Amino acid sequence: MRRRVRTGVVILLLIVLLAGAGYVGSVLVQRSEPVALPETTGGFQVGRRTFEWTDAPRRDPYANGPRRLAVWLWYPVAKTTTGQHVQYTPGDWNGLHLKAPISIFQGPFDTLQDRALDRVAIAPGKFPVVVLMPGMGLSAPMYAALAEDLASHGYLVAGVTPTYSANLTVLGGQVVTSKPEANPSNLGDSSESSQQVGDHLVGVWAADARFAAGMVAKVLPNSVEPAVGAAYVGHSFGGAASLEACRLDARCAGAVDLDGSQFGDVVKKGVTAPIMLLGADDSCITGVCGPDAKNDTDRDRAISLLKASTGTSWCATIPGTRHFNFTDYGVYYLAYPLRKFLPLGSVDPRHALTVTSGYLNTFLSHAIYKTAAPGAPLCKR
Repeated sequence: MRRRVRTGVVILLLIVLLAGAGYVGSVLVQRSEPVALPETTGGFQVGRRTFEWTDAPRRDPYANGPRRLAVWLWYPVAKTTTGQHVQYTPGDWNGLHLKAPISIFQGPFDTLQDRALDRVAIAPGKFPVVVLMPGMGLSAPMYAALAEDLASHGYLVAGVTPTYSANLTVLGGQVVTSKPEANPSNLGDSSESSQQVGDHLVGVWAADARFAAGMVAKVLPNSVEPAVGAAYVGHSFGGAASLEACRLDARCAGAVDLDGSQFGDVVKKGVTAPIMLLGADDSCITGVCGPDAKNDTDRDRAISLLKASTGTSWCATIPGTRHFNFTDYGVYYLAYPLRKFLPLGSVDPRHALTVTSGYLNTFLSHAIYKTAAPGAPLCKR
């Protein structure tokens, strides 16, 4: 009997090992397959350039010296333009990939096909500026899908990576990582100290966003539409920064918060420009909690923001989404165990990005060009 038990255990272990080896082999094959960013929906091709800008008059609160930022610019390009496609994450930016050993469950960035052309000429004409702010810890390159679709519709999209808040940025050929005071771990709770930290930090990010908007106009004076101010779009904490930047910018054309808890004076003082709040199924950032929300700590702040705002406000929850569905994680190859533990909802990830892009384009077109209003419902106040 003991011999039979031992034999059975050995056979079971062999089956488990073979199954595991087969699964890992399958993952290795699938992760090596090329993956492309979604096709853009506008009438332009898209180009991309990267910049490093220094806000000389502003002292960096987290370093000894002026504030320095890495900014990626996506812009419209004539349909007939030819050129070399960009690398999704060139050089040290490849460090945005998840680290070993978990990285085996994520497709490599060098197989991710980016549709943008590298440093080609901007299309003739004048275009509005849209500043794109990432979520806390994330970097602007991880929003290429949304940025490129916006650029294809005729926007100059400046993606800002907030230095020391992002887990990784690259400045002067050097990798710069985050600092605890600029990337606090308690922003997700409802404590008074968390609120104070977020209120301070959102001011830094809002200044980054406004500085980037001004720099685009200086670097590309012949391509920026002077008749309209910048629009601000952000995800997570970047959404809060976008609202605050819009509040401080007298010429702000509009602001969009993608699933971001609101912080700063904007919560009590509101925004005069049009705004849009897009939430995930498990959040309350629109003032109305989604069906999967587990607490309502964000609801009061959102309601305060909406009551104080005088511009038209649209609010929507995108069904089946969670927090990372607004990022390029919806495009990456992610094997089952990894995808399960990341905040990605039940919706098809590419569909979520398509829906988000649709909302962004209709809102910005309405806010800037007075076209038809977005299909999202007006916010409840």
